[in-house]
Amino acid sequence: MSYSADIKKLPRHFLPADFTISNWERLEPYFKNLEERVISTLPELEQWLKEASELEAAISEDVCWRQIRMTCDTENKALEESFNFFMMEIQPRIQPYADRLNRKLVDHPLSSQLDHEKYFTYLRNVRKNIDLFRENNIPLQAELSVMQQQFGMISGKMTVTVNGQEYTLQQAAKFLEDPDRSLREQVYHQINQRRLQDKEELNTLFSDLLQKRHQVALNTGYSNYRDFRFTELGRFDYSKEDCYQFHEAVKLHVMPLVNQLYELKKKKLGLDTLRPWDVEAEPAGINPLRPFSNSEELTQKTIDCFTRLNPFFGDCLRKMKEMGHLDLESRKGKAPGGYNCPLAESGAPFIFMNAAGTLDDVTTMVHEGGHAIHSFLAHELELTGFKEYPTEIAEVASMSMELFSMDHWTVFFNTTEELKRAKEQQLERVITIFPWIATIDKFQHWVYENPSHSLEERAATWVKILDEFTSPVIDISGLENYRLFGWQRQLHLFEVPFYYIEYGIAQLGAIGLWKQYKLNPESALQHYISALEKGGTRTLPELFKAAGLSFDFSPAAIRELMQFVKEELDTLN
Repeated sequence: MSYSADIKKLPRHFLPADFTISNWERLEPYFKNLEERVISTLPELEQWLKEASELEAAISEDVCWRQIRMTCDTENKALEESFNFFMMEIQPRIQPYADRLNRKLVDHPLSSQLDHEKYFTYLRNVRKNIDLFRENNIPLQAELSVMQQQFGMISGKMTVTVNGQEYTLQQAAKFLEDPDRSLREQVYHQINQRRLQDKEELNTLFSDLLQKRHQVALNTGYSNYRDFRFTELGRFDYSKEDCYQFHEAVKLHVMPLVNQLYELKKKKLGLDTLRPWDVEAEPAGINPLRPFSNSEELTQKTIDCFTRLNPFFGDCLRKMKEMGHLDLESRKGKAPGGYNCPLAESGAPFIFMNAAGTLDDVTTMVHEGGHAIHSFLAHELELTGFKEYPTEIAEVASMSMELFSMDHWTVFFNTTEELKRAKEQQLERVITIFPWIATIDKFQHWVYENPSHSLEERAATWVKILDEFTSPVIDISGLENYRLFGWQRQLHLFEVPFYYIEYGIAQLGAIGLWKQYKLNPESALQHYISALEKGGTRTLPELFKAAGLSFDFSPAAIRELMQFVKEELDTLN
């Protein structure tokens, strides 16, 4: 089957083509129309669903653009106000209507006649949303939407000066790869000291978020926010106990491999002790990998890389470039991190990141590019709700692309030696990311199970959990103060609570797909496409099955897949 990236903005039939959301008064009549409409036949019900979906898509894209513009320029107050206006003045008025429309759908006698296979996951989500809706949570959720963005505002202002030049923290991180150990140490301290300057502000922000989230959970009849959030995220297919098992499996099956890698790194660098500022470094005389020099080059090289993998993949990025849907370069005043933002009407998503010229940036770009392909493939699905896929499969889309694309990294690296180093570093990262995933996830469980904790208890518990997943090969002496607040750099804790275990589950899925790719690239890519084009119209285990995978993150699965990565890594040496 051939696929085209020549994506077209969804035509409007219910809303005027030039309709924009400037205030609630303009928007409300369309909700009223849907709420008051008499539906007498099954085709009328399906038409009603399409029109509700069209309204949903227009609203979703409007708020996405407000958020994108704000994160691209956190110092522009007008952009911040535009986002806050939507969250405080419009979103709270949408929610009661959305709940009534959900109830109208599930209570309608004809809803039982909707195609079961086609609508199963959609209706399951609708019922879940009905179960979770509470009027008294509306103002709290509006406040949370605004408060969550403060993390980007605070972090976007953080800079350090190295060799007389100002850098964002993302840009400064490239010095941690420098062969000059004293420079690495200096920059490591500078970055961490800069973070500490805002530690109180970030602690206060997190405490406020935590209390509001806890209240949302109580209002909904849950004893803690973790249990509420598991339901809200639609975690129908695994439990908190599975997460605990994952944490233990990482200790058991991943940490020994991590220790081996760091011992090897220490030997490579000729060091008696390995310090945190050494883990990204190369031995003296070997220059750090610099796969591109600016965002334009990163874009073009990634397009070339994707095209070699599958022409359609390259076309997706090319289309986004044409549309101006890429903002890749790091700069002062830009929020940290990277994301792919699906745009429900446009179809072609937006990629945001903070590139500074490193291998990590290549990984981020192909990762977000994988998400983008997912958005393109799901765009043709009939309803906006069909395109809302579980995050666990979304991260398979992105993490698989990190591994698939390695075969074509010749576009980034000129010599066989550089390519080998890049692949080594990528596979090492596949292994070493698991302890951090387990740390963040385990910390979140504790935080929300114990919402009344003190700041001292928070710091002590964080360090205790961090120690469980820190390799003893790395000498961390004298860095205790940095470690106390190390959690504050993780954007997900502030902006998307409980979104992190997904990376672990998806990494296992991605390794499974890469295993397939090593045997038969064409078949693996077809499995990949087949899973992604289904959007959210199948359950999570069914989406994994479509990718030729089993939905399994048990200790045995982790052990087997980690061993495979280690063997692949060994073949490079």
